[in-house]
Amino acid sequence: MPAERVGSSPGSQGKAIPVDQTAGQLCLPIATAENPKGATRGALPDLSGAREVMVPKAIVNAENVTPVTMEEVAYRLTAALVKVVSNKGAPGPDGQTVGELRERWPVAGPRLATDLLEGRYRPGVVRRVMIPKAGGGRRGLGIPNVIDRVVCEAVRQVLEPVFEPTFHSSSHGFRPGRGCHTAIEEAKQHLEDGHGWVVDIDLEKFFDRVCHQRLMSRLAQRVGDRRLLVLIGWLLKAKIVMPDGVVIGNDEGVPQGSPLSPLLSNIVLDELDWELDRRGHRFVRYADDANVYVASERAGQRVMASLARFIEGRLRLKINQSKSAVARPEDRHFLGFRLRLDPQTTTVEVLLSQRTKRNAMARIKQLTPRPWGRTLQSCILEVNAWLRGWHQFFRIASPGEQFTLRALDAHIRRRLRAILLHHWKRRPTIVRNLIALGVTLRAAWQGVYSGRRSLWALSHIPQVDRALRPRFFTDRGLLKLVELHDRAHQEDRRPRPRAVGAGVGIDRGRSRRPAAGFATRRPEEPCVNSTSTVLWEPGRATAPATRREPVLDVRHRARGIVGHRQADGLRAVRADRVLHGREAVAGGRRRPVGERSALEVVVQDRGVTGLRLCRGRRQAHRARD
Repeated sequence: MPAERVGSSPGSQGKAIPVDQTAGQLCLPIATAENPKGATRGALPDLSGAREVMVPKAIVNAENVTPVTMEEVAYRLTAALVKVVSNKGAPGPDGQTVGELRERWPVAGPRLATDLLEGRYRPGVVRRVMIPKAGGGRRGLGIPNVIDRVVCEAVRQVLEPVFEPTFHSSSHGFRPGRGCHTAIEEAKQHLEDGHGWVVDIDLEKFFDRVCHQRLMSRLAQRVGDRRLLVLIGWLLKAKIVMPDGVVIGNDEGVPQGSPLSPLLSNIVLDELDWELDRRGHRFVRYADDANVYVASERAGQRVMASLARFIEGRLRLKINQSKSAVARPEDRHFLGFRLRLDPQTTTVEVLLSQRTKRNAMARIKQLTPRPWGRTLQSCILEVNAWLRGWHQFFRIASPGEQFTLRALDAHIRRRLRAILLHHWKRRPTIVRNLIALGVTLRAAWQGVYSGRRSLWALSHIPQVDRALRPRFFTDRGLLKLVELHDRAHQEDRRPRPRAVGAGVGIDRGRSRRPAAGFATRRPEEPCVNSTSTVLWEPGRATAPATRREPVLDVRHRARGIVGHRQADGLRAVRADRVLHGREAVAGGRRRPVGERSALEVVVQDRGVTGLRLCRGRRQAHRARD
């Protein structure tokens, strides 16, 4: 590799330094190949002042409650041990578990604090473990020794109160009080403001490419204790034990798996956040995934090229070209979601990405293997544990994703049916059990013995679906993603009540006369009649001014359930009376809804007792109960 000229940038930009001044600038009084006579300090002006500008000075913030010193790190070792033990991590290369360190902590704790204060502490090697990535490939995870994790956690507790207030508000990864949900909410706001294109930037092997010099320079700006900086340097340069036993050095990157790594990654990328803020961009960053929202595709291409130069030239990182692109938000995967702007309602829908759906189907397949050797109840318990955790993260998905959730529920039930058929093994046993579950002898015999079908194919025939219906699994404790999602969005879908008699039909921006036979009254008038009639519109809600007024639980795109609000929340009265888009379902019978149609609810004794579908302004039809 040819040597670069001294004083010139890697990209051959900037002013080159003459050869006869190179030794003088370096202040070398000895003879060199470029200048055999050597350089003298008196021959050139003093450059010490300019050199001092490049040296980062330590800034000690006196207002911080937590001092950034080694004594504070030693003081927080016990609190760090409690945090490490609660995480229940795997042992490091020395084989010591968190339980063993906790038992011998009365002896090991004071000794560790003394070694830190006197500078005798040296971290051990880090065990490298390769784990599969969700998008394919493998990721290297570093597992330090337990005692080293305690030191890293103590350092994090000291550094976080100092650096956390300086981070940008659009950074959501690994920060207290922030997370994936807050990042999605900010991204929705950018789309609603008219920035309909996204510059999706993914950094390639970010944790393995962090420059130690730049990171230590950023730390030195706010850490004044040199002993603490030296300790962090030792932790960064800890050697790595590969899976085959080979020990290698570590000249760049931070060990992904250490308690200190998330904070150090935010410190490195904080410079990128403030550069985007200085340029006036709308962006959201979570760890090494950054989305910049722009108004057009052409602007996105310019931003992508500009940020590539800054990231690769200034931060010394690399952009993953295969995972970075300029596209619409509904075509990109961001934290498991994709965002879509509805042009008619100008609202942003949070949808599940295709990768999330594939991962969910793969996880369901792992949890419900066909040769399940235990009881069905034990399988349902494991599936429920995963369903609760999965929905806890993806609960912010819009109600429009109910079709996907129903498909996942149906797939889980079919997997459980296949497990039951595998438990029954022989076809005569399957027929006998189907008959016991309510299937006729003729239907069960024809369904099981028609053709040479596998157990997986038999799990979806009409006879098995009728015998092992959804209620069969619900009675045994199986959760439904649709019900969990409805429960989570119950408060979000509850509309504000409107004045009674505000009109029939869909509001088009002009006033309409009320239908014949319905008296209008002001909202402040009390409801004194024991029987009152309330008029409902698709996607709208009207309610009398009573303590337990009826409401229409509006779902996605004018879909609702009639209910009434009580002190303990919303209770559905008739689950089968649902308004689906342009159709009304009442008592199991569908009827088309015209533009001027409305849903009429009869309220008797402060309870919803009847439902009628009205066409036009005068004609009314009684729905079958």
